Amino acid sequence: MHIHGYASNLYGWFERAKLDGRPVSLTDIVRDCREAGLDAVEINAGPEMAQGCAEARAAGLRVSGSYLGLPLHGPWESLDAERAILPHARTLAAAGGTDFLVNADPKGGWAARLDKTEDELRRQGENLTRLADLVAAEGVRLCFHNHCAAYAQSEGDLRSAVEYGGPQVLLCVDTGWAHTSGCDALAWVRAYPERVGALHLRNQRGPVPTEDLLEGEVDIAGLVALLTEIGYAGWLAMELWHRADTGATRSMVEDTRRSIAYLKELVAS
Repeated sequence: MHIHGYASNLYGWFERAKLDGRPVSLTDIVRDCREAGLDAVEINAGPEMAQGCAEARAAGLRVSGSYLGLPLHGPWESLDAERAILPHARTLAAAGGTDFLVNADPKGGWAARLDKTEDELRRQGENLTRLADLVAAEGVRLCFHNHCAAYAQSEGDLRSAVEYGGPQVLLCVDTGWAHTSGCDALAWVRAYPERVGALHLRNQRGPVPTEDLLEGEVDIAGLVALLTEIGYAGWLAMELWHRADTGATRSMVEDTRRSIAYLKELVAS
């Protein structure tokens, strides 16, 4: 296994700031990420992406990737990829990032998620392949991120990538969302080792995120052993998420530091 370093996306950091009643400040958050011992952060694709990349670098952090949600089950033309998506890939490449993480927006919207038809899943896979080719020309790789709370929808999105998408479509395996949907992230890694390009690591008790990676029902130790077995090359990226029902007793800085130490111990062993 070749680990590029320890990274985090920033969603959970923003949510913890809101939970604590603090202002959501990207400057403060990237500083806290550095204090926690992270090597890199993911910056969401959007109008302020270039500023976010600059803030991360100013704090001494690398940019591991970016994240963007897209209605991938619709017609290719509706994505307007060259105008609306490609600039984000260029910004990521310019910042030294490698992983362009895309998420499939749900059919019917987030409040009323519907199952996609097989034709829509096939079209989603075809769109992922075209998008992977498009961003590869900028020097970044496309990783498809799972983000479903229902089993059938989670399995459908996975199938769209591995059955209908070309081999250039990699997976960003999110352990938290896989577990929430009743899926097994380790089984996905075992079944598609050549596809695993990125990770979002979070532990859970049922649908509730736990405070750090050390506690919960997801076998993080088994996952790291499996990643070693398949020769995973990439970032170990966390997505800790302190919700009110998590009942966190420590700060994000403390829990991130604990989680990094745990991962390093697992990698070393």
